[in-house]
Amino acid sequence: MFIVWGVLLAALSAALSAAPSGPAPLDPASADSIKAAIVKDREDTEDWLRGKPTSYLATVLRRDFGEAASLSVGSAADNDVRIEDPAVLPHHLRVAVAGDSFRVEAVDPAATFRIKDREPTSATVGPSGIGVGRFTLRLSHQRYPAIIVFDPMSPRFKEYKGIKYFPVDFSYRFALALTPNEAPDTTMIISTRGNQRRAVRVGWFDFVVDKTPCRLEAVRLLEPGVGERDLSVFFRDATTGKETYTVGRYVDPQPLPGGRYMIDFNVAYNPACAYSEHYNCPIPQAANTLPVAIRAGEKDSHYLAH
Repeated sequence: MFIVWGVLLAALSAALSAAPSGPAPLDPASADSIKAAIVKDREDTEDWLRGKPTSYLATVLRRDFGEAASLSVGSAADNDVRIEDPAVLPHHLRVAVAGDSFRVEAVDPAATFRIKDREPTSATVGPSGIGVGRFTLRLSHQRYPAIIVFDPMSPRFKEYKGIKYFPVDFSYRFALALTPNEAPDTTMIISTRGNQRRAVRVGWFDFVVDKTPCRLEAVRLLEPGVGERDLSVFFRDATTGKETYTVGRYVDPQPLPGGRYMIDFNVAYNPACAYSEHYNCPIPQAANTLPVAIRAGEKDSHYLAH
């Protein structure tokens, strides 16, 4: 009988440990500190969007490489990426895809570009930004290479109207174990530009919102610049297309001691394509459509008509 009871207790313990988790407990002092940090981050994000050179609203042009091995950049009409500005020479640069990186070379004799505090005439760089005159050229890879042009004088800055958020609510903050995918498989995630982006299905997070069990799939994008430990969670919920962005939202799992992760929907955010047509954003997979409303994090501020 004692053996049977021990077996029952072990089974009960296993069931409880596997049960979906509720919100992470917080003492008042920690709650105040975390709330202040979230509010500060929101203020900083709005300040960045309002007028910083790499704001989503600063984007003015995107050109995909497609089947092309390289793209030309300059002020002349025959360039693939044409930037009409006195600081941009007629045939300023040629940018070629070099595996997971880019080879950038000046073409006109007086042409240079900026990489941090250097002005080389040629360089091999990973996915990153380079400067040409007042412009920033983001060399975006994602296995669908593109050049995105940012202008600090973009006319879209006039459209700035802030960012809307739900009030901070710690009932949407969870410390969760990742249920690992015992046989990690490759899945395809469709993007807003119609591309199929490869990712590894790493595992699942289980939690409870208002007594409703929820599960989200965590993936790691198989793309240049994504680390071995970088997890992504793309999701939709009952607010999607109503209070929140029609494509869905993202939340980044933050590693905790002991192998768990913090999933705090108060810092859930819209993809860049909610603000600019010049981005290529993952669309949440069907499995990540939650049956509940997640009224936390970023709302839809309606910068683009959909």
